[in-house]
Amino acid sequence: MSDTVPAHRYTPELAQQIELAWQDRWEAEGTFQTPNPTGPLSGGFERVADRPKAFLMDMFPYPSGAGLHVGHPLGYLGTDVTSRFLRMDGHNVLHPMGFDAFGLPAEQFAVQTGQHPRVTTEANIAAISAQLRRLGVDHDTRRTFATIDPGYYKWTQWIFTQIFGAWFDTVAGKARPVEDLVAELDAGTREPDTNPFDRPWAELTEVERRQVVDLHRLAYLNQAPVNWCPGLGTVLSNEEVTADGRSERGNFPVFRRPLTQWMMRITAYSERLLTDLDRLDWSDSLKQMQRNWIGRSTGARVRFGDIEVFTTRPDTLFGATYLVLAPEHPLVEALTADAWPEDADPRWTAGAATPAEAVAAYQLQASRRSELDRQAEGREKTGVWLGTT
Repeated sequence: MSDTVPAHRYTPELAQQIELAWQDRWEAEGTFQTPNPTGPLSGGFERVADRPKAFLMDMFPYPSGAGLHVGHPLGYLGTDVTSRFLRMDGHNVLHPMGFDAFGLPAEQFAVQTGQHPRVTTEANIAAISAQLRRLGVDHDTRRTFATIDPGYYKWTQWIFTQIFGAWFDTVAGKARPVEDLVAELDAGTREPDTNPFDRPWAELTEVERRQVVDLHRLAYLNQAPVNWCPGLGTVLSNEEVTADGRSERGNFPVFRRPLTQWMMRITAYSERLLTDLDRLDWSDSLKQMQRNWIGRSTGARVRFGDIEVFTTRPDTLFGATYLVLAPEHPLVEALTADAWPEDADPRWTAGAATPAEAVAAYQLQASRRSELDRQAEGREKTGVWLGTT
């Protein structure tokens, strides 16, 4: 029996030879390059000017490892098949690729390897780019970018400044520059939507006026409970916290704690978001997903002394007999009694010597639970008495 393999036999070596030959040809001929109408990348635009346009974008990989993992091609090959079909169907297809290079994954990889984040990130981008080429996906590699590129993040910073410098005019139904708001307030043609002071705009000091304007900006600073991970030195999303209250990366303990952070005043323009969904050429399932994310809830705000609550069932308020505060609520400390009442039921004290001790223990317990766990349907209702009546 001969050990000679016929030249036509499809072996791994022959497969690699064929694949590399085609990949070299695609790169040399610019097969997957999509021209712009004008500018440096406009060569050959006349060939595709009359074709219907199609745009595909993959989820950018994190360059936080030495290469792709087996799950990456699952999505990339799907968009590659779609892109190639559209090209054969006569479309002018733009299919770029990028790298999500900021954030925790890149930082932790640099820490683990003892190198500067830019060094490891750029090396990983080069390795992943080579792997994508070997996969044969039809990306226009001239348009590849990373979120750490100054030419990219200068625009994300610019977008933030536009949001920070805008407010949502409920009358016009659109965002406008805050300078317009100040001009109308100065002219007396508009009253502020939110004014925490007991005096009209004309009588406010310059500092108070700035505070009123800040209460209208679409981007603002506020305290909110977050998933704080001391071991990683950063805030984690709910998806990055395990059911055991630990970080998905590194298995460090995670705690719920209030932290000042930038937030978006989405509630101000939520109706606009919902209304404009009908104008999008999206699937009904995707539109419904967006409606759920916006999460419109119709109800009323009611004050019980210093505590304001929101309820979708104001008709049930007449049966209210007690109030429950979140463990992180700023009033918890102020309302906690110094000592248990003499007639306190032992079942209410949680075995603690003082209300403060019971509250601190419960707050620690709650901080170790994920947001999903705390809001899960059918969860056991728990709490602790503040010692006040």
